[in-house]
Amino acid sequence: MMKKRVLIMSTSAGTGHVRAGEALTKAFRGDPRVGEVVHSDALHFTNKLFRDFYSKLYARLVQTAPDFLGWWYKQSDEPWKTDGMRLMLDRLNTGPLVKFIRKFDPHITVCTHFMPAGIISDLIAKDRLDAHLSIVVTDLDFHAMWLSRMFHRYFVAIDETRAHLEMLGLPTDRITVSGIPIDPEFASPIDRVGTRQNYRLHPTRPTLLLSAGALGVGPAEFLVDRLKQLRNKVQTLVVCGRNIETRDRVQRAVGYDNENFQVFGYTDRMPDLMKISDLFIGKPGGLTSAEALTCGLPMVIVSPIPGQEERNSDHLLEDGVAVKCNEMTTVPYKIDSLLDNPERLNQMRNRAYALSRPDAARLIVETLVSDNVPPLEVTDDDAEAITIAAARERDTKLR
Repeated sequence: MMKKRVLIMSTSAGTGHVRAGEALTKAFRGDPRVGEVVHSDALHFTNKLFRDFYSKLYARLVQTAPDFLGWWYKQSDEPWKTDGMRLMLDRLNTGPLVKFIRKFDPHITVCTHFMPAGIISDLIAKDRLDAHLSIVVTDLDFHAMWLSRMFHRYFVAIDETRAHLEMLGLPTDRITVSGIPIDPEFASPIDRVGTRQNYRLHPTRPTLLLSAGALGVGPAEFLVDRLKQLRNKVQTLVVCGRNIETRDRVQRAVGYDNENFQVFGYTDRMPDLMKISDLFIGKPGGLTSAEALTCGLPMVIVSPIPGQEERNSDHLLEDGVAVKCNEMTTVPYKIDSLLDNPERLNQMRNRAYALSRPDAARLIVETLVSDNVPPLEVTDDDAEAITIAAARERDTKLR
């Protein structure tokens, strides 16, 4: 039997899409029915102008204009409204990307971002590529930009998202609730006491994990000042990401001889840090949320990016695995309240484990390697029906 060639496409707009792609790459390479596996960032094949627009602009807006991102999230959350983006991308040199995809000639394509999904969908629709296309949504909620006119399967994080897609008109049998694919290391057992000692931590003291995000943007130094005001005696790990300036500001806020804080830049040891921590403090990105759930790590949400992270927050709060600080002034109060109530914190931890889907990547691979469903085309009539269903939902919310 011929082994499957697998192409996984992500984009480096943020880091979650790439991390999901990396998790899937590991899972596919572990399957004996799979031959060559390639994971690539679609932006590497575009010109520098578009690459900078797509990735650097996003990071800048997260830091300087998050409300604009929230506005754009809502404005663009209409089926097919952003199809023009694909035309713009074509004009900005997708030729190398298309050439790469067709030359590799995959049996299976998996996209963890909507941009390459749209391109591959178009190639399949025009009979320029004979491949299976699956789209893996990397947030808990679903945004209209993830819709494609030709695909085989969607993989989503939660049952509610599948229900939403069903109500829009997508067939139930093409939607799998897999969870968000994460590195299997997050699910591997650990000696918490021994690992804490390896990181020069007290073996039993409450441990907080403060994340500025992999991009290293956000109010981390302000949060450090708030954490100094806690009544409970804690130890805090601060991860600042790739932003050197953020790390320097945090280090100054911590002080250089404060044994209650450890400051990290970018690290690939987040599985360790999450598993030895008692509370995560930061933004609820899709991958971060899935990783925290798998580690049984309750979350203290601060400054979620308007749009997808606010939607993620809603689900995490509703499911009882997180609290949210709407004001920085309340951070010490919220955390002390949790630490003062071990029973509640333990319930949150157990709830997180119950909601986690550590085998998401394996489930996706198992489904796709043996899959033989034909491509599903969303016809013009289908697209119009989906648009009407979405508009009806939107109008109902506005009343």
